[in-house]
Amino acid sequence: MQQKGAIQIIEWEDLDKRKFYSLGVFMTLTTRATVYPASLIRTRLQVQKGKSLYSGTFDALCKILRTEGVRGLYRGFMVNTLTLIAGQGYITTYELVRKYVNQYSPSNTVKSVVAGGMASLVAQTITVPIDIVSQHLMMQGQGEHLTRFKAKPKVGLATTKHKLSFGQTRDITVQIFAADGFRGFYRGYVASLLTYIPNSALWWPFYHFYAEQLSLLAPSECPHLILQAVAGPMAAATASTITNPMDVVRARVQVEGRTSVIGTYKQLLVEEGAYGLTKGLSARVISSMPTSVLIVVGYETLKRLSLRADLIESRHW
Repeated sequence: MQQKGAIQIIEWEDLDKRKFYSLGVFMTLTTRATVYPASLIRTRLQVQKGKSLYSGTFDALCKILRTEGVRGLYRGFMVNTLTLIAGQGYITTYELVRKYVNQYSPSNTVKSVVAGGMASLVAQTITVPIDIVSQHLMMQGQGEHLTRFKAKPKVGLATTKHKLSFGQTRDITVQIFAADGFRGFYRGYVASLLTYIPNSALWWPFYHFYAEQLSLLAPSECPHLILQAVAGPMAAATASTITNPMDVVRARVQVEGRTSVIGTYKQLLVEEGAYGLTKGLSARVISSMPTSVLIVVGYETLKRLSLRADLIESRHW
């Protein structure tokens, strides 16, 4: 019988890379489609002044559905799917860095912190320009008065329906470049790094820590995938709570066109106090927890399905 607490980790060298990448794209797209509405709500909550538009996550959901319909929850989703590239870059970097760090430290915590941070650095470098456009598209409709750039109304279409179109992506992209040049697509890059690198570096070690602790408490016959599925959202809630203040600043910088991270942080404190740093936290936790379940179950299943044929018989879950 396997020792309690010893959850096996499938490392990079154990994987069939062809299976890993082909299945990984499908997993990433499914996950993003599932949690995108919560990301849109979080962005609108973080950018609004006080409670000028929505009083909370549930209020935002109801108002968006009532005035913009289900499609309103997916504004900017098509352009956001380009972040699939970043997703593949993230998992590749994470696994390769874990393998590299293992040469210097066998500690799973050290490997997780370093690999998680480096993976986020690579992913954000790819993702930020896509997020810039996507976030401005998220704000169209009820929140369009809060963003600098607005999609041009389409002639012949009822404006009250807030039709989504590829033309909106083009409109926003052209306006960003005209106003800020190429640098406009990397506005808030530093703020993104300050948000997502710590978030990623915290999530992985907390994930492994919670999984090990749950394994010690659970019956020995309990499937490890269940324990990992519970550990994922616990790690997400922990990491999201710690990094949310920087996430609010990041959203303000990118959507409002600010240039100073510190200045935005100070103004937020002056205008809205400490409460301002918690804006969107519930939406972030709501989105990150199921996201983590999907990511963990999907990622761990992906690695199991991608395990090299010669190792399948030797692994027990």
